[in-house]
Amino acid sequence: MSPTADFTELLAILDLRQIDDDTFVGSHPSKNPVRTFGGQMMAQSLMAASRSLKHALPPSALSVHFIAGGDPGKDLEFHIVRLRDERRFANRRIDVMQDGELLTTAMVSYLSGGRSLEHGITPPDLPDPLSLPSVDDLLRGYEDVVPHFVNALRPIDWRYTNDPAWVMRAKGETLEHNRVWMKAVADMPDDPALHAAALVYSSDTTVLDSIITTHGLSWGFDRIFAVTTNHSVWFHRPVRFDDWVLYSTSSPVAADSRGLGTGHFFDRSGQLLATVVQEGIVKYFPAKG
Repeated sequence: MSPTADFTELLAILDLRQIDDDTFVGSHPSKNPVRTFGGQMMAQSLMAASRSLKHALPPSALSVHFIAGGDPGKDLEFHIVRLRDERRFANRRIDVMQDGELLTTAMVSYLSGGRSLEHGITPPDLPDPLSLPSVDDLLRGYEDVVPHFVNALRPIDWRYTNDPAWVMRAKGETLEHNRVWMKAVADMPDDPALHAAALVYSSDTTVLDSIITTHGLSWGFDRIFAVTTNHSVWFHRPVRFDDWVLYSTSSPVAADSRGLGTGHFFDRSGQLLATVVQEGIVKYFPAKG
């Protein structure tokens, strides 16, 4: 399947079916990991919450706790709890259910604050995305090492500014950060909620990589178990996800079989668009010998 077809599938799964005022149903794409991709559930949760608003408000924050894994062979139900509805503020809780089991709980805040003080951190000086190889180029020769990446849905164009984990590992190097240019592979509808959802979907891709690359490890090469426990996104400015954004991530700490990944999304002008923090259970099983 082509990247454009994968992108069409992403738009399709974000177009939730509404059952009643507070219940939506979401499907899965044709390519899935063993369990429902967390970025998918988060993006669909944001779309469900946004479709329930009384006033057109931009999201300000999303916080998700993952409780159980989803079955990609079954639809997901998104149950909305309306916590607040005002002209400039709104809050929603979204419970993601499957066969009566709670998989995920998300909290979404919406705020239209207007202009006030502004500042932001400066992004690193990096090559233009179009000068960098595509992720397909970087996967060539590693098909047997990371087949789950090769066969994954790829509606987003990734352009690594550094070696990805599998290339770094083959070179015997370590890396304390990962920086990737990202954009949708095709033009998106002029819907701010969809662009925010695409950012949320993508925020669950490389954010934990720095935990393992800090130790010179890689998915596929090494025996690593990783699962996300919670994920938060703060939206600072509106985003256009069919234009290039930089996702710069690092890991400040790993301890007690848990690792923390932090990330920032920047637009091409250097403005900070969103901040991400994700915690995951990360266990490494060294080879015996």
